[in-house]
Amino acid sequence: MQLIQTVVGALALSQAVVGKELAKDERLGAELYDSGIMMDRILATKQEHWSEQRALGRYESAQYPPVDALVKCVNGKAVALEGKAGYTFNCNNVDLYNFKSHADLGSKTGEGSSSWGWTSPEGREFVAIGQADGAAFIEISKEGKMLYLGRLPAFSAPVIWREIRGYKDYMVIGSESEGHGIQIFDMKKLLAIDPAKPKTFHKKDDLTGHYDKLPIGRTHNVVINEDSDMVYAVGAIPREDKCKGGLIAINMTNPAAPFSPGCAGQDGYVHDAQCVIYHGPDVKYEGREICYGYNEDSLTIYDMTDKANSKIVSKTSYEGVQYCHQGWVLDKKNQHYLIMDDEFDEIRKAGPAKDGHAVSYIWDISDLAHPKNTGYYKSPAQSVDHNQYIFNGRSYQSNYGSGFRILDVTSIPQDPTGKGVKEIGFFDVYPEDDKLPGGGKVAFVGSWSSFANFKSGFVFVNTIERGGFVLNQSSPKAAAVEKSEDEEEE
Repeated sequence: MQLIQTVVGALALSQAVVGKELAKDERLGAELYDSGIMMDRILATKQEHWSEQRALGRYESAQYPPVDALVKCVNGKAVALEGKAGYTFNCNNVDLYNFKSHADLGSKTGEGSSSWGWTSPEGREFVAIGQADGAAFIEISKEGKMLYLGRLPAFSAPVIWREIRGYKDYMVIGSESEGHGIQIFDMKKLLAIDPAKPKTFHKKDDLTGHYDKLPIGRTHNVVINEDSDMVYAVGAIPREDKCKGGLIAINMTNPAAPFSPGCAGQDGYVHDAQCVIYHGPDVKYEGREICYGYNEDSLTIYDMTDKANSKIVSKTSYEGVQYCHQGWVLDKKNQHYLIMDDEFDEIRKAGPAKDGHAVSYIWDISDLAHPKNTGYYKSPAQSVDHNQYIFNGRSYQSNYGSGFRILDVTSIPQDPTGKGVKEIGFFDVYPEDDKLPGGGKVAFVGSWSSFANFKSGFVFVNTIERGGFVLNQSSPKAAAVEKSEDEEEE
């Protein structure tokens, strides 16, 4: 504990002296992050919060009745079940179309995590939902209702960390459970299923492919780049492995026979990343495969064009850094800016997040060798920020206890300080903390993930405790999203 306090204190002091973007402190990074001390600290905090939830019975998802009728957001409230505790949700410009508990979605353990959507060639919309004991599959009807179609069990022991991303017509499913590997599931298998007869698929026999070459069979996350036919496993420990928990490239040209052409362990553990074919102002990288790595104490940018000989373009830290977690480029067609979150700054009250309000950091990446933190956006709600994905000028955020938030980020190219960023809607899926000072609990509770890139405008939100929500924006002008190049790529 003393080592943690000493190193974090020194890190905070260096931030106060240097300013917004910082050179990565390799010595402190090795002591605190590369060693895994900071991750252990975060995991201990999460387990503490989750133990409190279990003691309160909040993971017994069968206790949460479904909501099948449309519930409009009126005067800042969506009253889903009149008189039922925990069923009045704070909201703005977002309506509730459907809720189902993890138990209703076929899980025996609950504990929701990641989620991702898939649109069939005919335009039907499906979601794969991460739960501790596997992945549930639903179709979202034209009326915004969840049709439960079945599930793919976990390949190994149940673990809450289950990350899912879409690759073409497949879902790629990773887990922190040892021996799990990466499941590759063909979503077209769902097209003929009758919701009256949901199907439990075989954890191995019903897969298109299974990547089982991870160091001990576990990965924290999976990252997709359809344009290069690549999946990247990140956070695949142990840190002492040759890839050091960094980017492990997995070729998906033949999903039935995935293989790794190389890895990037030069900056150690990568918690999450976004990998793209570069199109942006830095012309020397045009057409190359660039990965933006969220590497615990830095934004680390990789050139992954040659998987066997990857290169680091830059490693940059920032004021308030506690745990660089996840981010997304503002526009894939012109990669000038990205938005990033830090998963521990609100907990530790560091830098701009010292008041506990979730902070989204804005980066100018026009010069990949010298990215600059130009500003940030602060949420009006106190909470920990988690995952965000940007489509059509909006950042769709899952911010744990403050729920699902929508930001209009179209102002950033004109004002990269973030002063023009506006929240245009939210739906708080965790009403248990609404009466606390600041309107929310700064803890690892509530919403883990969302998927908001359906043409219908429907949004799926996955929660840790309860289950899944189908939402849509109230404003008719905001309800439907035209299919974009980002949607095709993702």
